[in-house]
Amino acid sequence: MQTLRFILQSANSYRSYLWGIFFAIFLIAIDANLRPYLVKELINTAVTPGSSNIWGLVCIYAVSQFLMVLAWRLSDWCASTFNGYYRTNLAASLDSKVSAYSYSFFQNNLSGSIVAKINDAFSLTLNIIFTAQYQFVQFFLTALITLVLLAQVHIFFTLALLLWMIVFSLMTIFGIKKVTPLMKRYAQSKSKIFGHLADYFTNMLNAKLFAASDFEMNRLHDVSGDYIESTKKQGYFLMNFYFVQGIIVSVYTLGFLFFLIHLQNQKVITPGDFALVFMLNLRMFEKLFELSHQLREFTVNWGAVDQALDMLKGIPEITDIPNAKSLKVPKGQIIFDKVRFHYKGTEPLFNDLSISIEPGQKVGLVGYSGGGKSTFVNLILRLYDCSSGHISIDDQDIKHVTQDSLRRHIGMIPQDPSLFHRSLMDNIRYGDIDASDAEVMQAAKRAHAHEFISKLARGYESLVGERGVKLSGGQRQRIAIARAMLKNAPILILDEATSQLDSLTENDIQDSLWELMDQKTAIVIAHRLSTLLHMDRILVFDNGAIVEDGTHQKLLSKNTLYKTLWDAQVGGFLPDKESKNL
Repeated sequence: MQTLRFILQSANSYRSYLWGIFFAIFLIAIDANLRPYLVKELINTAVTPGSSNIWGLVCIYAVSQFLMVLAWRLSDWCASTFNGYYRTNLAASLDSKVSAYSYSFFQNNLSGSIVAKINDAFSLTLNIIFTAQYQFVQFFLTALITLVLLAQVHIFFTLALLLWMIVFSLMTIFGIKKVTPLMKRYAQSKSKIFGHLADYFTNMLNAKLFAASDFEMNRLHDVSGDYIESTKKQGYFLMNFYFVQGIIVSVYTLGFLFFLIHLQNQKVITPGDFALVFMLNLRMFEKLFELSHQLREFTVNWGAVDQALDMLKGIPEITDIPNAKSLKVPKGQIIFDKVRFHYKGTEPLFNDLSISIEPGQKVGLVGYSGGGKSTFVNLILRLYDCSSGHISIDDQDIKHVTQDSLRRHIGMIPQDPSLFHRSLMDNIRYGDIDASDAEVMQAAKRAHAHEFISKLARGYESLVGERGVKLSGGQRQRIAIARAMLKNAPILILDEATSQLDSLTENDIQDSLWELMDQKTAIVIAHRLSTLLHMDRILVFDNGAIVEDGTHQKLLSKNTLYKTLWDAQVGGFLPDKESKNL
């Protein structure tokens, strides 16, 4: 039902084109049966001495041929126009639905599998609509007109064909029900293969570095096992099913031919009637077999779309409340008030965490991995929601403002920035979509990215590859810094923003970063503690708690965890927690 409801809702705005297709199909169905009837009249006229109606029938045949050209032209125009509008609207709808999911959804699902399912919903929905109209609706209209015409010859032919169509249709429905679980299993296994291939291709460097191509091929073979098995079972079932259907068709054909010849010998029907009944039955055989095969494909497509919609029917974990307002950040104060948070299936990380970051403060976050630093900033960004308590910016609960307005006011430079497979100009401009080329270049110069960009063959128009793989880690980080500089948001979060830069480049960029942080509330996550010497405050995290809070000198004087981290640091980096006592 969800697939039917989805199709009706998504196609409703363009139903006028579907009605145009229906009208064309109605004319085509009439013509499909009118031609055999005209053949019948032509034969009867030809064998009747002195008949003068033959040219009139030829004229009717010519007119019907011209009308069919117009009907197919109408059908093609409506279908192509509907195709354009519907696909565009559907793509926007699917994109809106998927992008509304919380960050955790994309962490828990392979991007390749998501894309495969979206592609199924995008491409196969239209196939379902057109199959329903051009195959099922046309068959119904053709069958109805055929039965009426056969009744004009002899009621036996109408009843026989009607009974045979019912038996054939029931057999087809039974077969489809039997094969549907195999179809769904087939769609699921295909999605797994796409997911595996996307994961493999994304990590191609690892596969080459570890010489694991054979291993990955074996994994693909394992993943493909279910696909092969479901395909074989489906093929065997359909082979036997169509064999039985073919036997039934052959028996029926011999039966109606025997009776047709009998009536001809008895002079009950004319030669034209003989031709009409024979042609109509042959047409219905073709239509029924075609319908049977289309039903199989229809079911496969339906199952694939249904599976895709299973992914899309989830409710986003993080949503804007009704009538949410836009965030206003005149100062940049951030307050955590008794915040509790835990990831699904894990123990609580934050228990009644309360902390206030004052406007314009530069705050460093340090601690061992897993202590809560990244979770702290992700909660500010509302990539996750706290289970209780409140986080506010300038006295505005971030749950009561729109997510877009919240993130527009926060600049983020991640530790491992990911870029779009677009030009460098487009990637930097992502910080401010309306920025001019000159403003983009100025941001790149401040981030010391202009130097390496200028050396590229296409400069700022150079494509960076998927996730920015054509650039080094340091180059990607400089692009991320340039993007944040262009955004110029009042709150700035740096997650090891210079970790992938060499010391000389880092020193050059530090001045630009301090300039960027000027008069902004800045939160800096760092393992290299030397980068935090000039912070207004340093928060030390340990197992989800802030165990220390103060300046660098103040924390050193306490001789506690921060002092331990500082003393144990080698080359400016924190040791692993397990090795702190070595």
